[in-house]
Amino acid sequence: QVQLVESGGGLVQAGGSLRLSCKASGRILRINDMGWYRQVSGKQRELVANIARDNNTYYDDSVRGRFAISRDNARNTVYLQMNSLKPEDTAVYYCNAHLGTAPFIAGAYYWGQGTQVTVSS
Repeated sequence: QVQLVESGGGLVQAGGSLRLSCKASGRILRINDMGWYRQVSGKQRELVANIARDNNTYYDDSVRGRFAISRDNARNTVYLQMNSLKPEDTAVYYCNAHLGTAPFIAGAYYWGQGTQVTVSS
């Protein structure tokens, strides 16, 4: 059974920082793209940042320059360092990863359970 488990969310004042972590566990043969999404109640889930296996990164315009995504392949973990947080960053943050779990079979995307980030003004 493959699992993605996030940690590191919480309450922080505007201008503060948080670091999210997401660890993949289970029978994993390969981890391809890893990323972070966020969702505000009543709105669509949106991509925040993504990192490919070769460490190419993508950031949404709203977080570029403030957030940094990184990965540790040896630990099957992806991180999101969030600096200069704003109240509009408040959301549930979800980890997403494209995982290969068996040889010769295309991988699939998996989701974590989400972690709440609240930024007070």
